Amino acid sequence: MAQRTVTIASAVGLHARPAALFVEAASETGLDIEIAKPGEDPVDATSILGVMALGAKHGEEVVLTAEGEGAEEALDSLVALLSRDLDAE
Repeated sequence: MAQRTVTIASAVGLHARPAALFVEAASETGLDIEIAKPGEDPVDATSILGVMALGAKHGEEVVLTAEGEGAEEALDSLVALLSRDLDAE
């Protein structure tokens, strides 16, 4: 299982547009990907409701995990996405 930790860069955190962009990118990988705040239960990264329910705010860390062929590359691209301020773009 591949794992990455990333700090949320979007000013509003993983809410609304940033969450939708993240969920879309996670869905496009075709892999089983989960996202969680450290120490909390993970949620399906392809679920907009699950991702928004995390309540991940700007500057907070989240942990991404994935299984399957191409998991390392998929997580690298998702980390790059969350490392940008998606609201400013």
